Amino acid sequence: MKSWPKIDGALSDYVDANWLRESDLQRRLREETAKLPMAGMQISAHQGQQMALLARAVNARVAVEVGTFTGYSALAVAQALPADGKLYCCDVSEEWTSIGRRYWREAGVEDRIELTIAPAIGTLDGLLKKGLAGKVDMAFIDANKNDYDAYYERCLQLVRKGGLILVDNVLWGGSVADPKDDSVDTKAIRALNAKLKADKRIDLALLSVGDGMSCALKL
Repeated sequence: MKSWPKIDGALSDYVDANWLRESDLQRRLREETAKLPMAGMQISAHQGQQMALLARAVNARVAVEVGTFTGYSALAVAQALPADGKLYCCDVSEEWTSIGRRYWREAGVEDRIELTIAPAIGTLDGLLKKGLAGKVDMAFIDANKNDYDAYYERCLQLVRKGGLILVDNVLWGGSVADPKDDSVDTKAIRALNAKLKADKRIDLALLSVGDGMSCALKL
């Protein structure tokens, strides 16, 4: 029996009124980002709230983010970390992340975030070499789709048992279910989705938020 509700119109307003707890600072960041040509890359406020809750649920102190854009997800997660927590962010754009830095500073969490501007695979390999294998509590993957598998395997090494790996855009606007779509990105997401389902190293759930977010618990 299918159980995926369609949330729009009046029901969407009801959800916002009864569940959404977006701060004024988060709202301003989201609205500034909405004016950019690549605004569709930003996660939703609901997704940020879910990520923050999951970080608190696993008592996250160390987290990793692959793909930061303008920093909304990083802001949500960093605010959920303790004062001595650390969020390692990977991105390739100084321009986009500089927007996030302003809001991180205003929120008082800039010192919790270590941002590296470089291809993420190299940054993740660097974290492994620094001895962070098995010491990360939560990872979020939301960057170029063709490298999703490589990001996942590295995050699986970094995350501790009982930690979480969140993977964004796993529904890809519905394209994953369209047999006519054989684009590189769509095929990469399909492949990772199939891999996650069969992966005995994790427990798995799909969170129906934004563009679909897989939640993998490392066993």
